[in-house]
Amino acid sequence: MNGLREECGVFGLWSPHRFEVARTVYYGLFSLQHRGQESCGIVVNDDGVFSEYKDLGIVNDVFTNERLDALGEGSIAVGHTRYGTTGQTDRNNAQPIVVNHIKGGMALAHNGNIVNSFELRQALELQGSIFQTTSDTEVIAYLITKERLTSESIQEAINSAMNKIRGAYSLVIMSPAKLIAVRDPHGIRPLCYGVTEDGTYVVASESCALDAVSAKFVRDVDPGEILVFSRDGIESIRDHCGSTDRNICIFEYIYFARPDSVIDGVSVHSARVNAGKALAQDWPVDADVVIGVPDSGLDAALGYAYQSGIPYAMGFIKNKYIGRTFIAPGQKQRERMVDIKLNVIKDEVKGKRVVLIDDSVVRGTTSKNIVQKLRDAGAKEVHLRLTAPEFIDACYYGTDIPDSKNLLAANHSLEEMKEIIGCDSLGFLKKERLREMIGEKEARGYCSACFGDGYPAGRPQTNGKYRFERKLSDKDE
Repeated sequence: MNGLREECGVFGLWSPHRFEVARTVYYGLFSLQHRGQESCGIVVNDDGVFSEYKDLGIVNDVFTNERLDALGEGSIAVGHTRYGTTGQTDRNNAQPIVVNHIKGGMALAHNGNIVNSFELRQALELQGSIFQTTSDTEVIAYLITKERLTSESIQEAINSAMNKIRGAYSLVIMSPAKLIAVRDPHGIRPLCYGVTEDGTYVVASESCALDAVSAKFVRDVDPGEILVFSRDGIESIRDHCGSTDRNICIFEYIYFARPDSVIDGVSVHSARVNAGKALAQDWPVDADVVIGVPDSGLDAALGYAYQSGIPYAMGFIKNKYIGRTFIAPGQKQRERMVDIKLNVIKDEVKGKRVVLIDDSVVRGTTSKNIVQKLRDAGAKEVHLRLTAPEFIDACYYGTDIPDSKNLLAANHSLEEMKEIIGCDSLGFLKKERLREMIGEKEARGYCSACFGDGYPAGRPQTNGKYRFERKLSDKDE
């Protein structure tokens, strides 16, 4: 993996029974840990009384048995794992966000990025709103709260707020009596729900989290849909459905999601195998072995091996106790984490021509590091193949893909990139292969803005992860 950072995982449940719901949320968040490792949080609802805990760190460090016990019992709960794409790494920015207002409490967890959050926040501040965090999630919470004051229900307030929000958002929202799932009209970020044998409904970013809590997958939340779980049953509000084209983030399939997840009817594992097969067809090479960079490169390496007939081998051992390389806040730390995280199995590569399969190249420094590790282990040749096309534009929808000036492919030719990385040959997945990768039934569309295909939900007028952390010199006196 080459320096990419993702945003968040969301999880929520509604049950007709009262029990230790925090433990179920814990298991769900544990299975979504790959989506964010900066911070995490759980909020439990016991008959309208909210108990919460959140902190910096990964799930099994933040939530001890004692902390889970302290959250008590309840029948509704929401949880969140964060990698922030708006706002600094700070305990105040950990989610879910809890808001207490005249019509009752609300807890909200968000996966995505709001492109007009700066303008919305400015307008709210001018009306007297006081923000406690520097994340765009609090902007969503304020908008919903404001609409709730004049709405008959929380779902009506959410429906109204969606008219004002632009960008990518999958939300789980808890009111005193309801659990609500919301997906933006483009469906950029994934969201699905399932049900357990005892009638507990579970909402999660990925289907693997449903499996972790023994919930049977029911379906994905549709783009633009609001789903309400309560004592009255399940209500689907579809006022925003079909208002725009479906644009699931293609990088969910290439890298972000776990391979055992199914998103919008497409197996992530199968998509990656398909990408590997396409690379073998478009970028063949004489070689002795195919290896993948854990974890997202492994499935694609299998596909390349199947298609090419070149033997597949496990070329790397991954330290399972080190988080994804995107967690390190600086480039030097990310490079150091690669050294700690991946070690080459020398017998598999020594004296061999190696096809190395990875998901992407961002700045190129991590790829260069991995290629050098193979050479140091005795690889005769290293041919790098990537399951993503070239990154040439930034992402504004919840993936920390930087400005194009920092993207290797935006500033160098294929031959130049090969020299910089130090590989013997280099090949990227062709953009026309993306639709084949996820199958013809997903012809409804996907977002590939980072590959130069335009921004379906617009782009921000004011950009930057830290746009709400303004210095005194940046503010009006």
